[in-house]
Amino acid sequence: MPTPVTCLVDGRYALAECPTWDERTQTLFWADIRGCAVHAMDWATRELRSWTFENQVGSFGLTGDGRLVVAVWDRILLFDPQSGDRRFLAEVEADLAQTRLNDGKVGPDGAFWVGTMDTSRIRQPIGALYRVSGDGAVRKITGGLHVSNGLAWAPDGRTLYHADSTPGWIDAWDFDPRTGAVGGRRRVAEMTGDLGRPDGATVDVDGNYWSAGVSAGVLNVLSPVGAILRRIALPVPRPTMPCFCGPDLDDLVVTSLRPDDEAALAAAPHSGSLFHLRPDVRGLPGYRFHAGG
Repeated sequence: MPTPVTCLVDGRYALAECPTWDERTQTLFWADIRGCAVHAMDWATRELRSWTFENQVGSFGLTGDGRLVVAVWDRILLFDPQSGDRRFLAEVEADLAQTRLNDGKVGPDGAFWVGTMDTSRIRQPIGALYRVSGDGAVRKITGGLHVSNGLAWAPDGRTLYHADSTPGWIDAWDFDPRTGAVGGRRRVAEMTGDLGRPDGATVDVDGNYWSAGVSAGVLNVLSPVGAILRRIALPVPRPTMPCFCGPDLDDLVVTSLRPDDEAALAAAPHSGSLFHLRPDVRGLPGYRFHAGG
């Protein structure tokens, strides 16, 4: 039977992304990239809060002290949602006018892993993937990317998944959860437009990789070796990222974007909102950034 999907937050954001669950406060965070904002919802009360930034928010992650590490175009900031305090941490590709920071997550090593993308209409492979540590040090991991995306880690923290949305591949790397060292890169899957090119992603307790098929209106669930185990149809054509959340991590929220195509928008007017489903599997709590100060 089809998996029931309901609208959780009828936000109709321009580009909702990066849903992130804070199990300590039972809060769901997400970004509206084009709206230059981070939003939050108290899971119990459904109360909403928002914070705006001076430029597009590509992604963010939780820290150990209640702040967020936020990627704002080409800058990494430490942001305190309670006080509003914002502290500069690092710059990434500030010399490349046509790239911006995109998908990012905190890894098992306590660093912020974040990639860049070409913002041009016809994208070129000028983006890269970076590791940003708590002291602001930036290390380039790999280049030649059109739209860096799909970051997630296996349950034991020893495999990093990473995608490039434009060509549609998903790769896996051997990962050292203590040091953040990577190696042993291999191709896991190549996703065509009709299957769903890979956008944001997460991993469940069984180690399967949940990928937002941004070109096909689906969630693709892949095994660790890339076999498609499940395809869940969504009520919008452009899902952007899934996130396990809720008190028992058995809820799944999916963000989406509002397409520019008028026909697609007329067919799915709730595009840009957040959607909810119960997938009959649990997720994993996220990692926290080890901020240096």
